[in-house]
Amino acid sequence: MKFYDCQTAPSPRRVRMFITEKGIEIPTVQIDLRKGEQLGEAFQKINPRCTVPVLELDDGTCLTDTLAICHYLESQFPEPNLMGRDGREQALVMNWHEQILTEGFLAGGEALRNFVKGFENRALTGPKSFRQIPELAERGRDRLKLFMKVLDERLAQSPCVALERFTMADIGAFVCVDFAGWVKLPVLERWPNIRRWHGEISKRPSASV
Repeated sequence: MKFYDCQTAPSPRRVRMFITEKGIEIPTVQIDLRKGEQLGEAFQKINPRCTVPVLELDDGTCLTDTLAICHYLESQFPEPNLMGRDGREQALVMNWHEQILTEGFLAGGEALRNFVKGFENRALTGPKSFRQIPELAERGRDRLKLFMKVLDERLAQSPCVALERFTMADIGAFVCVDFAGWVKLPVLERWPNIRRWHGEISKRPSASV
């Protein structure tokens, strides 16, 4: 296998944390998003979507979605379990994963890409250029605030996000909380239950990858 990564991007960080939690080593290729390497002809042959992460399997198959990559790794390296041991647990983890993605990451991405000058004409990922819409930046930040409120309420009831133990949902939420800092949303100052949980996750070796 081969893992295509970008050390500064939040989406591949989720996979790096997952890999670290599994205790496995996968050869890694860094793709410099700031230099636009993801838009180059060589990388487009690997992933026409021009995004990272990508996991290239031994047979040449390329997985270009974080959930798909983690699902494959879980099937090959089942312990420690990170995606649920039975149908109910798996459904809960996936339910939170979807909410974290749509209400957290996509909201944060909407805010960031429609505000930061470096994303001018790159408001959406992929090979095609899209102009920034400043109003979407404000909406994205408001959406992200709503999600953090939901997450804080959940963590007032449970030590972890999806289950009573650490799972992939905690990885996604942890990276999302850190990502919120990119749009100047002081999550740890405003939401005490997230702060408590984030402090615990920060102690794990995977938090620093």
